[in-house]
Amino acid sequence: MRPMSPASAPTSYTVAVRALCEFAAKTGDLDLRFTPAPTARQGVAGHQAAAARQGAHYQAELALAGQYRHLQVRGRADGYDPVAGRLDEVKTFKGDLARLPDNHRALHWAQAKVYGALLCQQQGLASLALALVYYDIGSQQPAAPLVQVCSAAELSRFFEALCEHFLQWADLELAHRRARDAALQGLAFPHAGFRKGQRDLAAAAYNAARSGRCLMAQAPTGIGKTLGTLFPLLKACPGQGLDKLFFLTAKGSGRGLALQAVQTLRQAHPGLPLRVLELTARDKACEHPDKACHGDACPLARGFYDRLPAARAAAVALAAGQTLDRAQVRQAALAHQVCPYYLGQELARWADLLVGDYNHFFDSHALLHGLAQAQGWRVAVLVDEAHNLIERGRAMYSATLHSAAWRAARAAAPARLKPALTRLQRCWAALSLAQSAPYALLDGPPAALCNALQTASAAIGDYLADDPASLGPGQAPLMAVYFDALQFGRLLESFGPHSLLDLTQQAPAGGRRRAPESTLCLRNLLPASFLKPRFEAAHTTVLFSATLAPQGFYADLLGLPANTAWVDVAAPFKAEQLQVQIVREVSTRYADRAASLAPIAHLLAAQFERGPGLYLAFFSSFEYLQQAADAFAAAHPQVPHWRQGQRMDEAERAGFLARFTPGNLGIGFAVLGGVFAEGIDLPGKRLIGAFIATLGLPQVNPLNEALRRRLQAAYGAGYDYTYLYPGLRKVVQAAGRVIRSLDDQGSLHLIDDRFARPEVLQLLPAWWALRQRPGQAAPQALQPPEVVKA
Repeated sequence: MRPMSPASAPTSYTVAVRALCEFAAKTGDLDLRFTPAPTARQGVAGHQAAAARQGAHYQAELALAGQYRHLQVRGRADGYDPVAGRLDEVKTFKGDLARLPDNHRALHWAQAKVYGALLCQQQGLASLALALVYYDIGSQQPAAPLVQVCSAAELSRFFEALCEHFLQWADLELAHRRARDAALQGLAFPHAGFRKGQRDLAAAAYNAARSGRCLMAQAPTGIGKTLGTLFPLLKACPGQGLDKLFFLTAKGSGRGLALQAVQTLRQAHPGLPLRVLELTARDKACEHPDKACHGDACPLARGFYDRLPAARAAAVALAAGQTLDRAQVRQAALAHQVCPYYLGQELARWADLLVGDYNHFFDSHALLHGLAQAQGWRVAVLVDEAHNLIERGRAMYSATLHSAAWRAARAAAPARLKPALTRLQRCWAALSLAQSAPYALLDGPPAALCNALQTASAAIGDYLADDPASLGPGQAPLMAVYFDALQFGRLLESFGPHSLLDLTQQAPAGGRRRAPESTLCLRNLLPASFLKPRFEAAHTTVLFSATLAPQGFYADLLGLPANTAWVDVAAPFKAEQLQVQIVREVSTRYADRAASLAPIAHLLAAQFERGPGLYLAFFSSFEYLQQAADAFAAAHPQVPHWRQGQRMDEAERAGFLARFTPGNLGIGFAVLGGVFAEGIDLPGKRLIGAFIATLGLPQVNPLNEALRRRLQAAYGAGYDYTYLYPGLRKVVQAAGRVIRSLDDQGSLHLIDDRFARPEVLQLLPAWWALRQRPGQAAPQALQPPEVVKA
């Protein structure tokens, strides 16, 4: 849904038929009880099959459009038979059609009637037969159609009533859009001036929006990247006709920074008419995690759509003066007794700036991407700490199956499912027993197991479709493996050079003679093919981070367009602010770690004695961290230290960071690439130095070696893309915790002889400048890196 002519003052509003009906005609409960729905591919195939059963005169996917007052309505009717004078609304389904909720069927009739009104208006028909055609994808047969014959006048009255209801909202939206665009055109930077480098970043982001290109922006920590990208894209909204701006992050800390930047803009521009929504994960927004999502179980689902209009209006009114963060959405939802999570999903349609996780746009079932496509939005996307998108993209399009989970599902399954699950278990056992190693790379999808998996998945789906009421707490294992199988099956359809299958096995306890527990993982190694369409769907995407070099590495693996712009913003810091020392006489290679512990402990203590304060020491793994911390504590018990633990919760992470307060002293031991190595801000005396006892290179193992071979074949840079670039990125990110402002001073110890290699030095930030760039004459002011002994 969007106003027309967004670059000027809009006077008309355009809405899709489905969106109009969902807004104005949807009533009753929120009902998310399991109903096995066709996949998108099955839905398309079902529509095509239904159309193919008609004669040559049948018109499928008939484009229709019409107008009521200043509301433009458009859509595509599923099919029209001009000979029979019948308009079809086709819906695919699985299972027992009698279980279709009444409010779903009422919505389907509403869509049929709106399409009917548009067709009568467009072709001057006096009456029309409307048919709901429910096509069963299981039997590949349509159910008997439900038919109503309506006069054009009757359909027109229905259409006009729906439009009249929607226009009450659309008029408010038109007024908001005019006010929003006027305010954004006059938006001024909220500070007296830009920080050094921040203006360059802002100009590049604004120009990317004007040209409709993607932008990769490498900009150092401390220049204000969040505000430096958010401000120019908000400024670009009116001129470029942007409907929405998505600010996407990998971590909650990034969302917090975005919301803080919005607050800064609001303080500088009181009354700024900008609707800002923070999207929250379902598990964090659910008020009743012990209840199912339907009206018979959850009070916030009962009558949800009846109370939604008032809750929506109240929340949007609230958004006029403040950000709808998680707490505000919850407050608005509970005031009207509706589900906070699904209220947030609804509000995504009406917000201007949406702050959420990467998966809200890039995942296969992404909310924001789906809405943008359905509503025809023109969107801009900001990707915070974009270096994380490679690993997140891999994870989004990978799938894992666990033999233990399927064994538990078989134990809990009803008798009719036992044969299919038993066959799957036997195929899995055969595969496991054929592999003698704990870890094995498979040549391709194992045909027998994949066929058995497909059969078992179909059997579970049919069972649930026939009797969804039988689902209870005891069926949770069955549901879990069913959804895992669906994801695995979808990705199996696109298996190719970007994919890899591996099997990890654990021998049964006690030496029992049975197949080992195993995990089958379908990995997406090269996420470019999945992410590329998302970049193409946006008007502009700005990806920014302190570590986006080398440019080609990220452009290749993310699937960025060939015309993507690039800016490398110079750091505002001076070389003398950070004393960088390369410790060449210590090796942190795995074979040398035991010998490295005492020298590292001595180095940390010596630096602490020279400059007492707060430090972070980074190691390649939790095991290495514990060994180093134990050696340090034994040799230097007088120096306070604390350690990052595995799987720390939010309170434990906060406690770790709370030690970094002015006036405190000590060394925090952390894992490179972990939660304390990026995304945290410890300015001034809260952190005066860091030790990095690793190059961060990923472990050499069969999986990474397979990745190296794939990347070598695809891009000719297998080692660099697999090991060197990801490792050095983590080093630079961790080092970036030390200097956060123009006034900060600190030290950095890079502990390993390999840091002095030319190919490593050239990947370190230029402003560190305590070394000579390979192949370049050093300016007079520069010196080679200081090399110290531990």
